[in-house]
This record gives sequence, C-alpha cells and structure tokens, in this order.
Amino acid sequence: MAPVLSTHLPGFPTLDALSGLDALCLFVGEDERPLERVAGLVDWRMCGALSRVLKDRFFVGAAGDWLLVPSAGRVGPARVFTVGLGPRVRCDAVVVAHALRTAAGVLSRAGVQSVALELPGAGRVPDVERARAFAHHFAPAFSGEHVAVLAENPLAALLQPQPELALAVASTSSGRLATRSLR
Repeated sequence: MAPVLSTHLPGFPTLDALSGLDALCLFVGEDERPLERVAGLVDWRMCGALSRVLKDRFFVGAAGDWLLVPSAGRVGPARVFTVGLGPRVRCDAVVVAHALRTAAGVLSRAGVQSVALELPGAGRVPDVERARAFAHHFAPAFSGEHVAVLAENPLAALLQPQPELALAVASTSSGRLATRSLR
C-alpha cells in the first residue's frame, strides 16, 4: 500500500511541527557549501553538526554517501538521514530518481514508518520531473506509512493526487469493479 502523502512549506515552524515523524531525510550535494534549503535550516538548528561532519570529511555528500545522526531534539524527528548526491552540476532527473529510490530502500530497511524530506534537485531539475521521480521511485519503494514532503507551493501542487488520474477502473469477470493506483 502506498504511503500517505502530506506536503508542508519548508521552514523552522514546519521543522518544529514534525515531532510525530520517525525521521528526516536530507539530500546534500558534494559541492554544496554552505548547506542550502532544508539541509541548511537543519544544520543551523543542530548548531552546525552537519557542517562539522562535512568539514571533517566523515561525510562529503558524494553519490552513495549516507549519514545518520540523532537530532538531539533540535528538530522534530529523532533521526536525521543525509544522502549524498554527488556534484550539483551532475544533478539531473536520473540522479534525483536514483537518490529517491535508494533513500526509500534505506529508510525502509531502517524501519522508518514516517519521514519528512525535501525532494532533491531544486533549481536544477524541473519540478514536474522531481514530482515524477517521487511518484515513480520513492513512493512505491518506501514501506512506511507516511511521507511529509517539504515543498514550495508549485511543487506541492504537482504532488497532490489528481482524481482523474489516480484510479484506473476495470470490469472483472464477476461484474464487480476493480481499482488500482496508476502510480
């Protein structure tokens, strides 16, 4: 079953309100210094903990790099997963899809039932491609129950279910109607 999706504007009030979620998942480019967007807000709230890890080169943001740190109560979720994207110049729809698919698998294996995340690729990949990558690569692979996407309004609108596209209706041999998700 697909997870329940909610969208929220990024910002400190949202980070504070995420206390009911298991985890926060951030995406960081190898050359993203200082940290930007939600990753920058979380780093600020965590008193530079992510920046220190990056400076010490324990985690560098390379493709395939993963970091898990406790939030120590500085943001709502207790666990902060950080995913490396590689160089920002190479961040395209394929990189975004791969990062989201991999993140869904890692979060599922970690037993995360509810997660907040900001879709990677902002400013580099069109919102429609980012929304498509989420729908086709993250949502089907995440075994948890709830995903809170931190997104500005244009992207949030693309993530909302489209009633006319959400269900395919087919007649079964018994004459009853069957439905399935088109995602």
